[in-house]
Amino acid sequence: MRVPKDAAAATLTSSDQGDGPAFMSEATQLHFEVHEGSGPLLLLVHGMLSSRAQWAPNLPALCKVSRPVVVELLGHGRSASPESPLAYHPDTYVEAFEQIRSELGEDRWFVCGQSLGAALTLRYALRCSDRILAQVFTNSNSALAEQGWAEPVRRAMEQLAEQVALDGQAALERMPVHPRHSRRIAAENRDELVADAALHSPEGVARTGLYTVPESSVRDSIGQTRVPTLLVLGTREQRFQSHASFVRAELPGLEVAELDAGHAVNMEASLGFDRAVTDFLSRV
Repeated sequence: MRVPKDAAAATLTSSDQGDGPAFMSEATQLHFEVHEGSGPLLLLVHGMLSSRAQWAPNLPALCKVSRPVVVELLGHGRSASPESPLAYHPDTYVEAFEQIRSELGEDRWFVCGQSLGAALTLRYALRCSDRILAQVFTNSNSALAEQGWAEPVRRAMEQLAEQVALDGQAALERMPVHPRHSRRIAAENRDELVADAALHSPEGVARTGLYTVPESSVRDSIGQTRVPTLLVLGTREQRFQSHASFVRAELPGLEVAELDAGHAVNMEASLGFDRAVTDFLSRV
């Protein structure tokens, strides 16, 4: 297990998972946990209103080919909820991921993102390709959103911020993407996501909606990707299929694993996800 080289850069915190230390990077304010495993480090980044629990079904398999580093987004789970809009910008996340990699003393690592997390890891791989061995991503409408998408999303997120100011956690629970509304994942995994959702900062989630989501698309630059890439595609999410066709055309070397699942493909079809990702990472 690697630990941060600079003790001043990360603070050890308690972890109730029992299989690896948890850190709060003072430079990034992101909570992350390092799991024991075999192989390079693997950065795992969840999406909106999710948490470290997003990867719970996959960790046993991923630990066989990597050492997973599970990060929680700002305002989510155990991460901080800074007030500065700049902290939430996707480019700041790129810097944050690089800081975590540096703290862990690794020259290159794997990255994997889900939903909004995929938008952030895809951007990271575009900006820091020399630090990425390979990447995996799942359905992410924000990552591949077309021009003109940002303003309607920003207006919707402004409404969310107003609701959060009035109702706090109750406003988050009304969101369709809140895990309490999920019907396609195992009950034990849903319960863990719901428990973590109680830790979310309503203000931090609102800031994520205002300052991260509208700026998250990498559609115009995705064709410049220079690292081996796997898309694990949930075919039941119809609105993502046009995005999947687009990225297939833009990245001729893209590998795609199609699974009978929806947006949360890594949880809805965890065994298929595990097989596809472990095979890909083992080969590259």
